[in-house]
Amino acid sequence: MNRTGLIVALALALAIGLLFGIYPELDLKLASLFYDEASRTFPLKLNALAAIARDGAMVIAWVLALPAIAALIVKLARPDRPLMISGRAMVFLLVTLLLSAGVLTNLTFKSYWGRPRPVAVSQFNGDQSFVPWWDPRGACARNCSFFSGEGATAFWTYAPAALAPPAWRPLAYAAATLFGVATSGLRMAFGGHFFTDVAIAGLVTFLVIWLVHGYVYRWTSTRLSDERVDAALTRFAWPGYRALQRWRGREVGPAPSASS
Repeated sequence: MNRTGLIVALALALAIGLLFGIYPELDLKLASLFYDEASRTFPLKLNALAAIARDGAMVIAWVLALPAIAALIVKLARPDRPLMISGRAMVFLLVTLLLSAGVLTNLTFKSYWGRPRPVAVSQFNGDQSFVPWWDPRGACARNCSFFSGEGATAFWTYAPAALAPPAWRPLAYAAATLFGVATSGLRMAFGGHFFTDVAIAGLVTFLVIWLVHGYVYRWTSTRLSDERVDAALTRFAWPGYRALQRWRGREVGPAPSASS
């Protein structure tokens, strides 16, 4: 997570945004590569193996997030025990996943940016008008095309890749890139998203990961420690844990201090 990655991501965002903003028909041309005029559909959408691959990609992403989710749940249930994994890693993984694949994608853009999906536009046998990526005034009412939630989830694998041992990190980044590109390609092949939907999903996700990684790990004014995260969760969960133990007839003292 260095500045080179940030510069590359910003340059790609600028290039893609401008190119597809000035020539929005490029999105249609790329989508047409997966469309069959004879059957008037996106054939891969009906392919069982492709559907399994799509579902499997999301399973892989969530499996990578599972240790952080489990660590948080166990810590909240048993604040008297130390975290199962690094506290910083847990915060980093969960916050980046929540922001990229949750808040920014599904709760913000997809809910209010009315861009229709390829399968819904008139050029591909739909009943809605195509709009470029920058135009939120499309006819889609909910769960719209911009930008891709599954693309964001797939590219979120950059986050666990950033935590790989230094010797393995370049390979982990390469694997995350290939995984994100392949998953995004499937979404395009199904007629579920335009190129800009998945490309911007990947770039936004990378920027979120870069910023949160800086906040948690790199910047001296904000970076966290594992002990600080563990202590904060202990203080947060202790009142509920203490009340539950009292209800069970067990006396529990105040939350242990960070130094103990």
